[in-house]
Amino acid sequence: MGFSRGMRWMGLVCAGGLVLSAAIPSPARLSLKSASVLVLDQISGQTLLEKQAGAVVPIASLTKLMTAMVLLDAHLDPNELLTITNDDKDDLRHSRSRLPVGTRLPREQALLLALLASENRAAHALGRTFPGGLPAFVQAMNAKATELGLSGSRFEDPTGLSSANVATAWDLARIIEAAYHYPEIRDFTTRPQTILQSGRHSIQFPNTNALVRNPHWNIGLSKTGYIEEAGRCLVMQAMLANRPVLVILLDSWGKYTRLGDAIRIKQWMEARLGPK
Repeated sequence: MGFSRGMRWMGLVCAGGLVLSAAIPSPARLSLKSASVLVLDQISGQTLLEKQAGAVVPIASLTKLMTAMVLLDAHLDPNELLTITNDDKDDLRHSRSRLPVGTRLPREQALLLALLASENRAAHALGRTFPGGLPAFVQAMNAKATELGLSGSRFEDPTGLSSANVATAWDLARIIEAAYHYPEIRDFTTRPQTILQSGRHSIQFPNTNALVRNPHWNIGLSKTGYIEEAGRCLVMQAMLANRPVLVILLDSWGKYTRLGDAIRIKQWMEARLGPK
């Protein structure tokens, strides 16, 4: 499957810069709060919705999809124990973590926490323990971006805490499509929750995307992200109106507006193409 940027101009331009494919009747009103929006048919690559999808913007923890692909491509021992150290603490934004310094966990579980719960210490530890350390890992991330043909992407850390991690919605569509071919990423990003046994204590980590726990959704891959510069972000592969689609929602304002946008897109598609 290929995504042709030229395909987006086949649609109709509506208020707010939203582009609607002529293959689907345009709604009277579809108020989306995300600054950048892209919805693609995963099979044909047809653009169903687009709004400022070519803008290069910070992508926050959506970065972790690239982190996961680079890690899995390296075929490192998934059972090797990693230790969370002070180096893994977030000294940039001082974000909270439920992984105390000193926690030991298998590499595979660190990847699960990075994807499902967007655990920054886990993601940083994965990069730190990569052969050659963080510099080699970031270099591999940018090499992967080049391999995927991502013209607007740049990565500086494996967590997404850096606002210098940027991409376009079109780039993220390619990232989702590539990540979808990794069974571990599909599995880890769509589990409702996971539990880490730390000594005598059990720590529960819920999925950061509440829609994966909604029985009305059929989601094959999911990732959320947030830093102040990026706003609230959400990307998914999902079945909507009985077709597999890629959904990219970037820089949404408000805690729940990215979920609201996803729900509005689902309802819009099902109203025109029939329910799942």
